[in-house]
Amino acid sequence: MPATKNIAIIGSGLVGSLLAIYLRKRNHKVTVFDRRPDIRTIKFSGRSINLALSNRGWSALEKVGIADAIREIGIPLHQRALHVVGKPEYYQKYGVEGEAIWSISRGVLNKKMIDLAEAAGAEFRFNEKVWDVDLPEATIYTGESEKGEWKAYGFDHVFGCDGAFSRVRHKMQRRSRFNYSQHFVDVGYKELTIPANADGSHKLDKNSFHIWPRGKFMLIAMANLDGSFTCTLFLPFEGEVSFEKIKTEQDAKDFFTAYFPNVMDDIENLTQDFFSNPTSALVTMKCFPWTYWDKVALVGDAAHAIVPFYGQGMNAGFEDISVLDNLMEEFGADWDGLFRAYETSRKPNADAIAELSYRNFMEMSQKTADPLFLLQKKIERKFADTYPEKWVPVYSRVTFSDRPYAEALAIGDAQEAIMQGIMQRPDITENWDSPEIMQAIYEALG
Repeated sequence: MPATKNIAIIGSGLVGSLLAIYLRKRNHKVTVFDRRPDIRTIKFSGRSINLALSNRGWSALEKVGIADAIREIGIPLHQRALHVVGKPEYYQKYGVEGEAIWSISRGVLNKKMIDLAEAAGAEFRFNEKVWDVDLPEATIYTGESEKGEWKAYGFDHVFGCDGAFSRVRHKMQRRSRFNYSQHFVDVGYKELTIPANADGSHKLDKNSFHIWPRGKFMLIAMANLDGSFTCTLFLPFEGEVSFEKIKTEQDAKDFFTAYFPNVMDDIENLTQDFFSNPTSALVTMKCFPWTYWDKVALVGDAAHAIVPFYGQGMNAGFEDISVLDNLMEEFGADWDGLFRAYETSRKPNADAIAELSYRNFMEMSQKTADPLFLLQKKIERKFADTYPEKWVPVYSRVTFSDRPYAEALAIGDAQEAIMQGIMQRPDITENWDSPEIMQAIYEALG
């Protein structure tokens, strides 16, 4: 067995907490630092999006034996529920029978993960901000202020799990030949809530992922165990319909009345949330390398922050940890080789899910109300049902498999090229499910 190491994890979020559990399973000494107070002692702020836990995340949880404990705090979502203006609500199944993503409150999950990490033997140091990292020495410096007195802690290895604006990555960016980019989309988000009925039941179907697509903006809702729904409004920061245009409670009421008429009963509550919860930005962040020698490594959003429209941010971070654990088995005490294999294997997949996530925003907000797009999806579903060995939808490849993200992107692009040709056929609307159409797709696949 490799020697026990003294390891620091910066960030007590979902990725940091799960990594702590994994490292404790390998008998390493683990200390987790976080600049924030213990989330278990405070009210979770309205700055979140409910998590969509899917196969990659479940695989990582099952590997350390905590999946059953997490299932108790989640709700399976088997389908999308589309709320299009002027049309009745309709549903799109996510995958084959039994396949589902799971809605879990970020705050509830984070608290549970910290509990499990502490039970595994990890030490948490809250309200202790890391101001600097000596990369070659794996020494971190914490203190109450940047100009105040600092404490120094020496470790064998340091993992930066401190999110898209990582302090650890910030120090790595100062090194020569470190590549970094960030891109903010013009759309922000705000968390809202639809409360439970008086009897505690859900006002909407709890096993559906609810989407109100409105072109350049949309509202989504995911169920919670207490009967409520966590809603997220994605809206441009500026423009004709935007956050900047909603300045008063009446503006907010008019907005929800005009664009989301089937949530009329909750307008007062939504309006209150609108002005009490912050408006947050969405960023895609890419960098490389993710490691420094055999001393420091970035994991999760610190290495590859993505927009949330595929529900894969947490799942990708959890998969990072599972890959790291597999490599620990392979490389043993060779942490330099381990880190190099980790970053080179994960980087292409991180870039792929970043691209897929951005594309999915366009699909969710604009295309789900487009009749031709919906017809294309019906054709794809029929072909996949008829020839399951020939066609697995890209969404299923991402969400319901553990195959590489890069593979899903490449195959998805090839499938889309085929479907663009099929959709140009003049008889496609009338004969979309004909044997001729199915045969044309089959032949195009080669």
